[in-house]
Amino acid sequence: MIKVKSRGNESIEQMLRRFKKMCEKEGLTKEIKRTSYYEKPSERRRRRARKAIKRAEKSPL
Repeated sequence: MIKVKSRGNESIEQMLRRFKKMCEKEGLTKEIKRTSYYEKPSERRRRRARKAIKRAEKSPL
């Protein structure tokens, strides 16, 4: 769970900005976007395969 505590005289907008950055860093926004709609199993397999290919291209061998 992500918690944001106020730093001194920090405004609400600054705290909200920090919270959003923490959510991005944890990958929560991606997860929420991905699960917000139904994904067919075939699309899921294709997405995972593309991700595996990208990961293989990145790895230094």
